[in-house]
Amino acid sequence: MDMKHLHLNIFSESTKHAIQAMIYLATFKDKPALVSSIAEYYSIPGFYLSKIVQILSKNNLINSTRGRGGGVMLNKPAKKIFISDIIIAIEGKKENMEMCVYGLDICSDSVPCPVHKEWSNIKPVIKDKIMNQNLDYLSKELLKKHAALSEND
Repeated sequence: MDMKHLHLNIFSESTKHAIQAMIYLATFKDKPALVSSIAEYYSIPGFYLSKIVQILSKNNLINSTRGRGGGVMLNKPAKKIFISDIIIAIEGKKENMEMCVYGLDICSDSVPCPVHKEWSNIKPVIKDKIMNQNLDYLSKELLKKHAALSEND
């Protein structure tokens, strides 16, 4: 097995795309962005991303403006929007954010998956280190990454 290409999926595809769109908006915050531009940037089907944007808008994470010069923007400062806010908007509020590392329906002490014990020890670290990060931090780190990549070209 090629361990370099092993991916741990703790978020649904919709949540991943919502996070990508929100980081995009935090990075390019000076003017409204077209959903089609975000979709193209991340290779997300436009219709699919439009549905995600509607959910983010209903949850007051973004503003949507129609017409010339319109688009979508963050509804509040990027420092005040956390990954956990996006997850809750897309997936709903789940008690204790029960995530099964295998993607099975439920993983808890009473109905554990095969790696529940190990996953239970790791999960609090993930919640603290990943889900509590704000969009401002993530967008700045992404810009640093892109700068480093362009220097290596």
